[in-house]
Amino acid sequence: MKTLFGALISDAVEMARAATGNSDAKSLAKVVLTSDSYRITALNRAREAAITFHIPLLNHVLRVAQTAVMGIEIGKDVTLGKGVYFVHSLGVVIGGDARIGDRVRFYGNNTVGTAKDNGYPIIEDDVWIGAGARILGPVRIGARSRIGANAVVLQDVPPDSVAVGIPARIFPRKDQDEVAL
Repeated sequence: MKTLFGALISDAVEMARAATGNSDAKSLAKVVLTSDSYRITALNRAREAAITFHIPLLNHVLRVAQTAVMGIEIGKDVTLGKGVYFVHSLGVVIGGDARIGDRVRFYGNNTVGTAKDNGYPIIEDDVWIGAGARILGPVRIGARSRIGANAVVLQDVPPDSVAVGIPARIFPRKDQDEVAL
């Protein structure tokens, strides 16, 4: 239980930083009390605890609740980093054993999974995934990269890059500040 509580605090701090740029008490309270993203992450942390402590059926019940209430599907073997931020959760599917880094932003209706059962994506820290983007297969998305809206990523994306199009073409980021998707 101590680990679950620590993970929830860490998530709140990272989400507050991602949402507001700081982690003061007011920002933390706002994230915990009003953010759908925090509720999704908290449910997912509870699912992880249910699996760790071998509590029968609890993971399944929480997954169904998460899908029905929040409109998001996260597989039981997915690893979520700290402060993963779902700007819009509806239609997000993260499957298999995908690994999601810290402070990754999902802008809605995203798929992170496999197309041919050949492996799942690894998304490094501080990546933004635009609305409708698909990341498929055993690819690695480098830290601080931006995936454009509706992009279909089928190959590795180096750190500090932008991926756009179908299939995605990759370009170096021209700035290191926040880029609107």
